[in-house]
Amino acid sequence: MINNAFGLVYTGENNPRLKDLTLSRSVAAVPFGGRNRCIDFILSNLVNSGVTSVGMIMQKNYHSLMDHLGSGKEWNLNRKRDGLFILPPFMTKDNTGVYRGSIDAFRSCLGYVRRCSEKYVILSGSHTIFSMTFDEMMQQHIDTEADITIMYNEDPSFDIEDQNKDLRLTFNDEGRVTDMELDPYRPRTSFRSCDVLIMKKALLEYLVEEAYARGQYDFVRDVLLKRYNTLKVYGYRYNGFVARLDSVNTYFKTSMQLLDREPAGDLYNMEHPIYTKVKDEVSAKYGPDADVHNSVLADGCNIEGAIENSVLFRGVTVEKGAVVKNCIVMQGSHIGQDATLDHVILDKGVTIRTGRSLIGYDNFPIVLRKNQTV
Repeated sequence: MINNAFGLVYTGENNPRLKDLTLSRSVAAVPFGGRNRCIDFILSNLVNSGVTSVGMIMQKNYHSLMDHLGSGKEWNLNRKRDGLFILPPFMTKDNTGVYRGSIDAFRSCLGYVRRCSEKYVILSGSHTIFSMTFDEMMQQHIDTEADITIMYNEDPSFDIEDQNKDLRLTFNDEGRVTDMELDPYRPRTSFRSCDVLIMKKALLEYLVEEAYARGQYDFVRDVLLKRYNTLKVYGYRYNGFVARLDSVNTYFKTSMQLLDREPAGDLYNMEHPIYTKVKDEVSAKYGPDADVHNSVLADGCNIEGAIENSVLFRGVTVEKGAVVKNCIVMQGSHIGQDATLDHVILDKGVTIRTGRSLIGYDNFPIVLRKNQTV
């Protein structure tokens, strides 16, 4: 267990390719997997690693995220010492309250960083989903005497439309980074950063202050890409399931992957439990005509129709005669009688009236924003 590191999570990623899914919420608050939010995974990874102090840097549309996190009780972070620290943007003489990039965000919360007594910081974004502990990564960081250790996985797939902070890495035989590419048009390597870094707290302070003094605002572009030759930057390879919420297409495809045993078993396993906000609801109810195949259903659902290859969140109602295939249906949505849905993403509280039909495609699912009625 790690006892000499704190977590710092940047939730200010802004990705227009997620469209209506992030219209009223940050990427970190996007629902995923039937009962979780994206932030649950990195936060649970930190807690499972023994980290007891986590700073959560907010930027825009963070009301939903703050409501979900609360006091941090579900992650055992409601403590007298350390715990969960919400770090929203604020205005001072030096800070305009609107971050121009991650450097701005890190600099605005240096007060929290300096108060932390731990020697190391685990720096992370919030749009990459995986399940692990950081013990081995931290031990490798110490053993190699690295300045920065970057977690990565092998991702041979490539879609130029689905890139968002696609950092590709090249290594020598010792595992040290010898080249980096950010958002390459044609990547020369299949090794892709998982948006998690370990370094000493003092180094983070120095790099942030120096970059800010030079008018630089993006940590990856202005610090990592320009300094990997002078700093000792190593990679830590992760071989498990990784999902990156780069676009609506990747969100849909990775959600559908959870219907397969192997990725679902890797992401949700007893060794690394994923914690989330608890809502005490009754279990899902199936009517006499319900027909459900290869689907994930959360508690509180009321099913009278047919469900196939779909993910349903809490409190979803599917009336008699309705057919739902290859869909993601978020909390509190209502699907009326004899409606047909195929390759559709329904945000929270969407109502589909009787007899309506919506059909999308594998590479172009239909997205209905929160509280819409069709």
